[in-house]
Amino acid sequence: MQLLAFVLIYPFLWIVSILPHRLFYGLSDIACFFIYRVFGYRRKVVQENLNLVFPEKPKEEIHRIEKEFYKHLCDMFLEMVKTMNLSKASVAKKYQVVNPEVLLDIEKERSIIILCAHYANWEWNVSINNYVNSKGYAVYQKVNNAYFDQFIRKVRARWNTTLITQAQTAKTVIKNYRDNVRATYGMVSDQSPQAHRAHYWTDFMGVTVPIFVGGETLARKTGLATVFLKVSKVKRGHYKAEFIPIAINSKETEEHEITNKFLRLTEEQILEQPQFYLWTHKRWKHRGKKPAAFAEVT
Repeated sequence: MQLLAFVLIYPFLWIVSILPHRLFYGLSDIACFFIYRVFGYRRKVVQENLNLVFPEKPKEEIHRIEKEFYKHLCDMFLEMVKTMNLSKASVAKKYQVVNPEVLLDIEKERSIIILCAHYANWEWNVSINNYVNSKGYAVYQKVNNAYFDQFIRKVRARWNTTLITQAQTAKTVIKNYRDNVRATYGMVSDQSPQAHRAHYWTDFMGVTVPIFVGGETLARKTGLATVFLKVSKVKRGHYKAEFIPIAINSKETEEHEITNKFLRLTEEQILEQPQFYLWTHKRWKHRGKKPAAFAEVT
């Protein structure tokens, strides 16, 4: 059944990936009409999130952000499909890395963990491995269909990227550290961990929620550098990426220092262009559920 699904869907995705610019984003506009206007995909979640974190904004502005978000959401998902036939030269034009020297300087001394958020086009973030000399890894969620999962791994391999699951991350980082293998790891770190398993609660966009600290934990244990990846959407289909160092030797940081800096940088990014954050994500679903043991954590 998985093979049949792959055989039926793959040709359609391939055709979409080679469409010229005007037709490609025209298709995105059509998809947006159905996803936003007809089906209202997670519209209640988006509205709840926007009203929660922007209580001061008038309804008109919230509505504008909502509409622009759905347009971006459809663009982004189709751009993921575009990756199938996107060359290194093409992605370099569409996803401009403005200061790769930051990574190149750091990797001379140590491995790097790059922390980013569900913002702009995080799918094309893996292309930054084209700019580094060390082995590139990206933490991803395994696709249930084994054939699509294998295909995704093959596509990412073209960009010097090895995909690892969250369960494989700690083992991979520690093994490379012990074997003295220089590597660059990319992690989307604004996920919402299960409330009962969370080790840290603090404010994100003004709301107290459980925070994922896996990236910091690994970085502090191994002394890796931590870098924030800030991505801006310049125009439709074009992005700009900038590296902002958080800690060169993470062993020298205080507990939660890296995580807090990551959260503040993520908030600044969202506030600049809120329409490009993933508002369909239930990031604040555990608000108000903080255990008594965390009552003093800020």
